[in-house]
Amino acid sequence: MNDAHKQKWQAVLPFFSSKLFQEVQQKPVFEDSKTFADACVTSDWQSVLTQYEAGHKRPDFNLIEFVNTHFVLPEATPDSASVTSVSALDYVHKMWDVLTRQPDTRDNSSLIGLSRPYIVPGGRFREIYYWDSYFTALGLIDSKRHDMVINMLENFLDILNEVGCVPNGNRAYYHTRSQPPILALMFELVEEHLSVAQKKRVVTGLLKEHAFWMQGEKDLSPQPLSATCRVVRMPDASVLNRYYDNADTPRPESWREDIETAKQAGAKSDEFYRNIRAACESGWDFSSRWLAEPDSLASIRTTEIVPVDLNSLLYRLEKTLARIAPTALQQQHFDQRATARKQALQTFLWSHDYYYDFVLSEGKCSPVVSAAGAVPLFAQIATTSQAKAVQQKLEQCLLKAGGIVTTSLETGQQWDTPNGWAPLQYFCVQGLINYEHQGLADTIMQRFISTVEHHYENNGVMLEKYNVCTPHLRAGGGEYDIQLGFGWTNGVYKRFKTWL
Repeated sequence: MNDAHKQKWQAVLPFFSSKLFQEVQQKPVFEDSKTFADACVTSDWQSVLTQYEAGHKRPDFNLIEFVNTHFVLPEATPDSASVTSVSALDYVHKMWDVLTRQPDTRDNSSLIGLSRPYIVPGGRFREIYYWDSYFTALGLIDSKRHDMVINMLENFLDILNEVGCVPNGNRAYYHTRSQPPILALMFELVEEHLSVAQKKRVVTGLLKEHAFWMQGEKDLSPQPLSATCRVVRMPDASVLNRYYDNADTPRPESWREDIETAKQAGAKSDEFYRNIRAACESGWDFSSRWLAEPDSLASIRTTEIVPVDLNSLLYRLEKTLARIAPTALQQQHFDQRATARKQALQTFLWSHDYYYDFVLSEGKCSPVVSAAGAVPLFAQIATTSQAKAVQQKLEQCLLKAGGIVTTSLETGQQWDTPNGWAPLQYFCVQGLINYEHQGLADTIMQRFISTVEHHYENNGVMLEKYNVCTPHLRAGGGEYDIQLGFGWTNGVYKRFKTWL
């Protein structure tokens, strides 16, 4: 661990709870809360806060002038619409360079510096994002860019050592949460290209990541349906996982939005903020999966949910460690852990004809039908008959004109109907292929490709998300405008075009 480097990015943390930060966000000085959270201080954090405290009550104090004097705003991501390309595939290949960031040198912002090049998603997302990177990597592999995937994998190992987890993104304000664990999946993409030393480093990293998700297990109450940190006790005493966040305050990158939502809804602030943050750890921010009342974000209860996708990905992590852990005893340990997780998932997250999230506070499965229910097929947990039932459910409930819709509910949240997202298309397609349901897999790929190409032909860009129910319409919902670029769409589109 680089202690000096860690001290530098941790120096920014008091800024996010300062009166200066709160005043700028409340005014608001910037339309997007993330802008100021990503700003670079021109001197040092403490001196700027000291100057603000000394002067902000003076009658002649000008907040905007103060910000402009002491901060440099983040650079805008290059406009992907300016990329001249002859086809959507050509666009994807050219966008790899547009979305590439060189090793970080500045350390006076919220950025946690990375020592190797990496790919950002695009738009307001100016940093590397954890689970995004796996789907981006699929396209990089098919574009013969194994070197970049290895760089990103190495960056994640670095930041895991420094932060204690692979955070949501390489920003200081993300240090209390991770995202769906895909480190093992990225390793598998480039395993044959790694040296012995690199593989050894990956093993160490995967062990650390598993320990992060299982933190608190020894202190977990023996009482059924109890939870601590990211571990939960199921009714038969088995252990599964949930999304969580170590903090229960407004997110710096969405500070104003969190304050306003909590106030308008009359939500209990600390619980609301932690559940909002936990939903961000899931990557599904936000969805009816996490809501007690589908039309009310104030009813968010992410930490009460045992998610089917998270536990499927942790099963894959454990199976990978069962194969590559350094000793036979460790391999046996992780094989047993994977077996126990699989049994618990099958017992509590399968209901009649599909995989569902489990609600701790209710002691039963959620009724929300979501594309997350296909991830056990991706992880190869399902039986043949279960896979057939999932295939039928996808076809009946979630398959739309433009691909797979996120959930069957329309709530106004961006991870619900009518939106479809590239990572979920891929999880569904790969899962169906694993169980030889090639017909539906091909249909999903063809429909999503058609949706992406339609928007590209009309707008010349790739989008973060798509309306797959009415593909000619633009997707909506969420806390920010639809983003262009876009890393994971480029990656999954490239993979589907390679397969078909």
